[in-house]
Amino acid sequence: MMLLSCQSFQQPRLLPQIRSSFSGPEIKRRTLLKFLVTSSNLKMGSQESIKETFFISHGTPMMTMEESKPARKFLESWRERIYSKKPKAILVVSAHWETDEPSVNAVDFNDTIYDFYGFPAPMYQFKYPAPGSPELAKKIQDLLAASGFKSINIDKKRGLDHGAWVPLMFMYPEANIPVCQLSVQSHLDGTYHYKLGQALAPLKDEGVLIIGSGSATHPSNATPPCDDGVAPWAVEFDRWLETTLIDGRFEDVNKYESKAPNWKLAHPWPEHFYPLHVALGAAGENSKAELIHNSWDDGIMSYGSYKFTST
Repeated sequence: MMLLSCQSFQQPRLLPQIRSSFSGPEIKRRTLLKFLVTSSNLKMGSQESIKETFFISHGTPMMTMEESKPARKFLESWRERIYSKKPKAILVVSAHWETDEPSVNAVDFNDTIYDFYGFPAPMYQFKYPAPGSPELAKKIQDLLAASGFKSINIDKKRGLDHGAWVPLMFMYPEANIPVCQLSVQSHLDGTYHYKLGQALAPLKDEGVLIIGSGSATHPSNATPPCDDGVAPWAVEFDRWLETTLIDGRFEDVNKYESKAPNWKLAHPWPEHFYPLHVALGAAGENSKAELIHNSWDDGIMSYGSYKFTST
């Protein structure tokens, strides 16, 4: 039986405003390519290793305009409170890129993809012109192939969808770190994506920050909201996820369909959950999990976000 009553939870009043520092004319391709040649080429193997991987609940793209949203404030405080080092490159595993086989983008310049519709016009003015890294893309392809993944596609046209650019524009607003994006295979399972992350783990030793971008809960549009609190089914799943991760029961997370309560409500389609499995696998079997943020939209969508630290 679906529990639709709400538990007490205060939602902040949202103040829709545009942040002008992220808008404006698009940086010209010629200027950016010159910048890439002179200062942003990725030389693999020369950067301090990274022990952490992250899972971020990116939520709605309306975060770009809602300045008071707690999840936005969390992302804006990223370098001050969560991760102060500047990575050599960033790999984002986004829920909004689904392919039959693993695909990674390999571009010199990342276009900003507006993979949403029906939103206020100013949202289509934001740009996140981060450089790409064909060299990192090739490294990802090689690592996956060496781990037994039979077909890894290189996409030489795709930019960054909102699962990548929306959080990154608050975490790293200068857009001066090379970014690659990796797809998920939503027709497969959590264990598959965990193994995908395991294959990518060596990237951490080369200064690449691995971020899974999805949502701790991502119910269907038909799921009733809880305007004055949080739906009990969502609380139960969210608490199960936190407890299971903190306790290190990663196999239970991989097999969430038989372990998690209310998983069909929390993730009727799994694409927003699998980026967590990739980040978890890349951290390693003995990694430590930490909840670094949690807030809610409509009492049903959790912004639960986690840090995984290799030991």
